[in-house]
Amino acid sequence: MGMLKLIEWKSDSRDTIVYRVDLEKDYITKGSKLTVREGQACVFCDKGRMADVFLPGMYTLGTDNVPLLTKLMSWKYGFESPFKSDVYFVNTRQFTGEKWGTKNPIIIRDADYGAVRVRAFGTYAFKVDDPYVFLTEISGAVSSFRSSEITEYLRSMAVTRISDIIGESKVPVLDMAGNLVEFGEQVQKGLDEAFKKIGLTVTQFNFENFSLPEALEKALDESTSLGILGKNMNVYTQKAQADALVNASKNPGTAGGMMGAGIGMGMGVGMGNMFMNMASGMSGGAQGAKAGSATCPSCGAAMAPGAKFCPECGAPAGRVCPKCGAVVKASGARFCPECGASLEAACPKCGAKVKAGAKFCPECGEKLK
Repeated sequence: MGMLKLIEWKSDSRDTIVYRVDLEKDYITKGSKLTVREGQACVFCDKGRMADVFLPGMYTLGTDNVPLLTKLMSWKYGFESPFKSDVYFVNTRQFTGEKWGTKNPIIIRDADYGAVRVRAFGTYAFKVDDPYVFLTEISGAVSSFRSSEITEYLRSMAVTRISDIIGESKVPVLDMAGNLVEFGEQVQKGLDEAFKKIGLTVTQFNFENFSLPEALEKALDESTSLGILGKNMNVYTQKAQADALVNASKNPGTAGGMMGAGIGMGMGVGMGNMFMNMASGMSGGAQGAKAGSATCPSCGAAMAPGAKFCPECGAPAGRVCPKCGAVVKASGARFCPECGASLEAACPKCGAKVKAGAKFCPECGEKLK
């Protein structure tokens, strides 16, 4: 039999998690050297029962550093040499770039679009946090265990947690792209608790993208296009008319002539409407001016609103108070609003009542002063 003097694992494999040292023809002796490199851990076991764990460093095997193995092998008086033991090296570095994705869409309830099917994709990274637990719960006594043998199981755990978190988040589908980091942190926190039960830890969890149904993506694109057109409809209309004129000028045939005639008619109608609107505005202005003006009661000339005397004949715009000379526009007034004097006078000949400002008596024709 061979005496194993140095125990180590030199492999640079990037996907091997657990490697068992072949001791079929070798024995371990007291004083054998054990080398555990950075990113590794070493576990000794007896007949499938996990025992002592060694972290990175160099060790000389003896009773002091294999206490659990000593107990399992029932060494009454300390280290017995030589002996056989299963030796497992565990890769404790990070396994990065592991991909995940939802095989089936996640149905969520959206406030804007109702029930929506969403797919998600991304990557994650993990590493062995507790070699003893991992060997006990997952790899067991196999001679070699690769990351590909567990990634499908880890991926299913991740998708279950993702579906639960997205469903409870109530984030609108249009806002999911702005919450990728937050989703990743929540999933990583939830997964880490489950991973620790099998001796692993999640070091990173990333959401790369959310995928919406094709019909919804098409509807969103159309809605965006309509929104852009709505804000610039005048510009697009003018451009379309200009392009039509250019195309019509390049086509001398019947179709081009008809198109040009149609465009000409459209432009003529537009100009006709414009002139009609201008004429209507001018007519309305004239009517407004006419309605707001006044005429002289003596000569009929137009007077500005509020004028007290006619600009043509000088006649007052209303009755004149015989006492203070104020113009009284109210036709039925009996007293002056300025001095309070009576606006009614008597004819000196027949005594009939005459209005202030009258030149002749309405009864006898006597000339008044």
